[in-house]
Amino acid sequence: MQPLDAREIRTAVRAALAEDIGSGDVTSLATVPAGTTFTVVMRAREPLVVAGLAFAEAAFRKLSPAARIQRFARDGQRVKAGAGLLKISGPARAILSAERVALNFVQRLSGVATLTAQYVAAIQGTSAQILDTRKTTPGWRRFEKYAVACGGGRNHRFGLYDLVLIKDNHLAALREAKPNAVAAAVLRARKKFPRLKIEVEADTLVQVKQAVAAGADIILLDNMTPAQLRQAVSLVAGRAQTEASGGVNLQTVNAIAQTGVDFISVGALTHSARAVDIGLDFES
Repeated sequence: MQPLDAREIRTAVRAALAEDIGSGDVTSLATVPAGTTFTVVMRAREPLVVAGLAFAEAAFRKLSPAARIQRFARDGQRVKAGAGLLKISGPARAILSAERVALNFVQRLSGVATLTAQYVAAIQGTSAQILDTRKTTPGWRRFEKYAVACGGGRNHRFGLYDLVLIKDNHLAALREAKPNAVAAAVLRARKKFPRLKIEVEADTLVQVKQAVAAGADIILLDNMTPAQLRQAVSLVAGRAQTEASGGVNLQTVNAIAQTGVDFISVGALTHSARAVDIGLDFES
């Protein structure tokens, strides 16, 4: 995972602030005297894995370049309930106007990181790795995949451009191809994009055999039971990497990892992670 750069963070924060503030934060403008200053602490209200602090800093600095910000944690760090993450001192109006945007970024991204860390912990002691998917919030893929990495997960493909992933609907379009749809699809992909890895989704053990014979780099074992996964791993015998997908949750992930698969992809990391509880507490 490439680190997020300051420019893309600023761009996202600028758009979020414009969406939230619009023509002006009428409540703060009406009630808080100009020139008022104070200090607040962004604090975890539950145990979590931190991600996205740079977004919060960018939000406060955008509205008040002179704001003084102190970090108490770093992205990827596990913190306890009550731990301080950031201290911000500066103009009260600016801090109040940036508060919600700053919290939205950190709560959401820390939620993804925290859930990912739970999955990683659940398979500790096995050789499997947790992968994310493309089931991300539109426009937030880079950020959410960054948060997955903060939680100890590994990023799968970023889009349709960096890995050939031949799925069931691709194979359906080639159902008349010879010697079989899997072989035909892999051959065409290898010819068209020789430098990219090729992954094939297999719903059956027959397709697993076909994918291995065709020279696929990775075989996606879709919605298979643990018994089927073990059979598939045995059939592959190290000639390709294996990825389990479908029906994965915190209750099933360890049993899946125990089958010997190399990767387990979990869409829930990004499409179902809840925002963790983080608040901004007035200090002085």
